[in-house]
Amino acid sequence: METGPMMSFAAFLIAWAAMMAAMMLPAILPVVRAYARAATGTAAPAIVFVAGYLALWSATGIPAFWAWSHLNGPLAHGSSWVGRFAGAVAVAAGIYQLTPLKATCLRHCHGPVSVSLPYGKHHDNPGRALRAGGRYGIYCLGSCWMLFVLMIAFGTMQLAWMLALSVVIWLERIASFGDWLTRVTGAVLVTLGVALLVHPAFVSHLLS
Repeated sequence: METGPMMSFAAFLIAWAAMMAAMMLPAILPVVRAYARAATGTAAPAIVFVAGYLALWSATGIPAFWAWSHLNGPLAHGSSWVGRFAGAVAVAAGIYQLTPLKATCLRHCHGPVSVSLPYGKHHDNPGRALRAGGRYGIYCLGSCWMLFVLMIAFGTMQLAWMLALSVVIWLERIASFGDWLTRVTGAVLVTLGVALLVHPAFVSHLLS
């Protein structure tokens, strides 16, 4: 009797981990290369670093599954409270884009403490590489977690939304106009959230 739900949960976690890898790895490649250089240029520590990073992001799939499983049905039936909930999350995500915590985490994503270490200082140690990847993942999670919560609130894993979100995350980190983009994204999300709070049925048009 429990096999179905467990398989559904397992399938979701696999899809979530694959989605995290596809969306986040392009943005962290410069950091991975920096860690490989710090680890005397060998590839193995960088692979372990990435494993630690992805392990943290994969773990977020557990609460994501719980939220998605509770929201997917009401969204499919067009429940008005779900549209308002998505609107409230969009407003919160937009405001978070403008907070000092977002700026601090994003700054660490540009030049994180976890990889800004002297050359050859035991970075080739697997345990150290795993912890460094996890620490860097925490900063990345802090910089964009509300964007992923927003995606879950909309109950969608559509490729177009994932691609758009990946581009925003990537540009925030590497583009010279990243700070400007963060502010613009915040304003757009707040506007979208207010629109959904007033007209919750609009959420169905966003997902069609």
